[in-house]
Amino acid sequence: DCTMQILLNGNPKIITAPMTIARLLEDLLVPATAIVIELNKTILQPDCYATTFLKDNDQMEIIRFVGGG
Repeated sequence: DCTMQILLNGNPKIITAPMTIARLLEDLLVPATAIVIELNKTILQPDCYATTFLKDNDQMEIIRFVGGG
């Protein structure tokens, strides 16, 4: 395994390659519900999380839905 760096919500993060978005969410203990993933300025569909591998220097944003009223 090798490591690579991504930008996660604006902060550098070292991850192990290969790493899918689904695996990263598991490692971060972030449920894949009530969130949107933006990868390199593109919104991803949830069914792509398990098959999308992160690459060195990717920019990923985890956008959480917040309920209110």
